[in-house]
Amino acid sequence: MEKETLGLLRSIDYPADLRRLTVDDLPKVCDELRQDIVRELSVNPGHLASSLGVTELTVALHYVYDTPNDRIVWDVGHQAYGHKILTGRRDLFATNRKLGGLRPFPSPEESEYDTFACGHASNSISAALGMAVAAKLSQQDRKVVAVIGDGAMSGGLAFEGLNNVSSSPNDLLIILNDNNMSIDRSVGGMKQYLLGLNTNKTYNTLRFKAGQWLHGRGMMNDDRRKGLIRLSNAIKSALSQQQNIFEGMNIRYFGPTDGHDVRELVRVLREIKDMKGPKLLHIHTQKGHGYPPAEKDVTTWHAPGRFNPDTGERLVDNDPDKPQKYQDVFGHTLLELARQNPKIVGVTPAMPSGCSMNIMMREMPERTFDVGIAEGHAVTFSGGMAKDGLIPFCNIYSAFAQRAYDNIIHDVALLGLHVVFCFDRAGLVGEDGSTHHGAFDLAALRPVPNLTIASPMDEHELRRLMFTAQLDGMGPFVIRYPRGGGVLHDWRCPLQAVEVGTGRRLHDGDGTAVLSIGPIGNEALKAARETGAAMYDMRFLKPLDEAILHEVGRRFSRVVTVENGVRDGGLGSAVAEWLSDHGYPARVVRLGLPTDRFVEHGSVAELHHLCHLDAEGIKAGIESP
Repeated sequence: MEKETLGLLRSIDYPADLRRLTVDDLPKVCDELRQDIVRELSVNPGHLASSLGVTELTVALHYVYDTPNDRIVWDVGHQAYGHKILTGRRDLFATNRKLGGLRPFPSPEESEYDTFACGHASNSISAALGMAVAAKLSQQDRKVVAVIGDGAMSGGLAFEGLNNVSSSPNDLLIILNDNNMSIDRSVGGMKQYLLGLNTNKTYNTLRFKAGQWLHGRGMMNDDRRKGLIRLSNAIKSALSQQQNIFEGMNIRYFGPTDGHDVRELVRVLREIKDMKGPKLLHIHTQKGHGYPPAEKDVTTWHAPGRFNPDTGERLVDNDPDKPQKYQDVFGHTLLELARQNPKIVGVTPAMPSGCSMNIMMREMPERTFDVGIAEGHAVTFSGGMAKDGLIPFCNIYSAFAQRAYDNIIHDVALLGLHVVFCFDRAGLVGEDGSTHHGAFDLAALRPVPNLTIASPMDEHELRRLMFTAQLDGMGPFVIRYPRGGGVLHDWRCPLQAVEVGTGRRLHDGDGTAVLSIGPIGNEALKAARETGAAMYDMRFLKPLDEAILHEVGRRFSRVVTVENGVRDGGLGSAVAEWLSDHGYPARVVRLGLPTDRFVEHGSVAELHHLCHLDAEGIKAGIESP
């Protein structure tokens, strides 16, 4: 359906327009909104299945609540495309994720309807609780709703928030969007619990009416309310012969209910909207709902790329000569190593297909572990296995590994445990933007004792580093590599060890020495050849190759460092510090991601150009006075 035929949707510029419609109009709005998302994403790729799954919920929330005065806090922002379209950005949605266009995830800097940053999972309850407490303390007439789902309840921060919700005076509503999914299918005990959770409908109706009766007689102040909730929870547990984790925390529980019945959602939201105290509404949804191809294969259609919206045919580049993605080289190499070394196990926080650990998972399910959206746990779990003799390959997206920083230091590095951290999506990742760029890992981890930190320039180097990392006698070993395709058409090579702390000179030259780390070195090599500079692939950030640094210090008065990470604290800082400490007077020019500024979204090539990390920008850095 073309936009011009989307009659009701074209009349909605803001939620106030939506609220002028009748409840019976809402199913048509949902259909049109879903079709608009499908049409737009077929030509401008993004996160499809998640937003389709919450279409009815999105419409119901903006219909019942007085947004933007009332706060809706989205968890995992790839659910929020429908929210963007309904909140003044319908005609701009074609620019979503493009350089200079709409941001990939909700951001308060873009719209007053976007209440909080939500590029990473599990923060909605904590943030929304803060807003609910602020509203209560400042005596503002404001409702606050946290929408959590897509597996985010497996994150530890969600439980920390729940614990605080139960003890702080607030009127927060938590909506648990239970679709049995994150990106791959959800795992763990919480997923099993939610699948089986139910309440007696008659009981819930009676309790609601009793609550209204007591409230009307002034018997629902905080102390009495908590006592009545505890009593009613005990009665319900006895009647239903089950315990409810949420009501056990004094959070009123409603549901589960059909998350694709927009009329019913409106009715339920209206009934519980003005209730005092914390509440949780449990809804069942289907990721990809309303678009059959996405319903059948939700993992693929989480972010399917371009596709034909009428047939569902994905427009995939099947060029056999195109280099493999780094993640696939990792996946195949991990399986190869695991076949040789029975100590190797694989750990991923909810990204088996994204990081290609599913390759090993299919053959060795007993030796691969998807721990859900729980990066800190993934690290400490890996540390526990390493303590007793296994060699975990713990694969985490670089930006998500930020949430496991303490675990890396306290639970692995401090003990010198043999865990191999593979940080996928390191450096600039493109259209997912500032919340997903792997910008900080080199600078954050360089000061940590006991860590070996390396980054391969190409796929052969990745395989060699992975082989090296699993050898006996190694300690914590970090390997970082970028999103997307590599540079070699034949990525297979013999598995050989690399001497830890050694780099290599790839091009000799005069005047200036270029030192790089990781795949960005391919751009640096082009620039060095064009300018006649010498070029070294350092390969290791920690330990540094001191032989190379002595050579560079003796031969060159000017050094240019290149890294796909923040300019301060990474390779450039390490080289400048070392040369200074050893009395070499070389001037160091550091090229990397900008200092004190987040890089926004756009294609990787566009962002590399803006950050002067393509061959052209590096050449300019070499030739600058």
